[in-house]
Amino acid sequence: MTARAVLFDLDGTLIDSLDDLTDAVNHVLNSFGKAPLAKSAVRKLVGKGSRNLVQRALATDDFEDIERGHALFETFNAAHIADKSRLYPGARQALEELTGRGVLLAVVSNKNEALSRLILKVLSIDHFFVAICGGDTYPERKPSPLPLLRTSGALSTLPENTVMVGDSINDIEAGKLAGMATIGCTWGYGGLDELEQADHLAGSCREVSDILMECLFPA
Repeated sequence: MTARAVLFDLDGTLIDSLDDLTDAVNHVLNSFGKAPLAKSAVRKLVGKGSRNLVQRALATDDFEDIERGHALFETFNAAHIADKSRLYPGARQALEELTGRGVLLAVVSNKNEALSRLILKVLSIDHFFVAICGGDTYPERKPSPLPLLRTSGALSTLPENTVMVGDSINDIEAGKLAGMATIGCTWGYGGLDELEQADHLAGSCREVSDILMECLFPA
């Protein structure tokens, strides 16, 4: 049987981490004497990794400020990685069903690898994944197809037998460039306009599993 794989984004796809990300951002802003941001504002900044998130939150191009802010963010986020973060409804069940059917699973996130591994472990879903790729695992991050292709290669699966699942334009663009089918998650942090190029749209983790098993990986 041909190996089949699904690559999942993390924040906004499997895990609702926005409250913890907002707390970490506001910890940085407070350290710089700046006013806090509302969760709705932080939501618009998420998606291109924590360094980009900090830079945009601080609204600066100053290298030293970005480096200091990024270090503060990662230290705080690691210490409070899942104070408020939770799996989206149906996420665990979808992962169980897919692995039960022999589908290989991996994470391809723009969150750095150490924090990705930490939150997966704390939420007790790390064992589902054969590979975990963060934004700092390879020289490029999404929307580059490189991390997707490297990860599918590590799983010994071909792009045409691999699906990228995510909530943002970074996920969909990366999947398209990698030659993979894509599923856009409408409950995440990206807007519907970011998902218009996705091959399929899902409104829940249950729908992701249904699309995969009925349309993309039929028995």
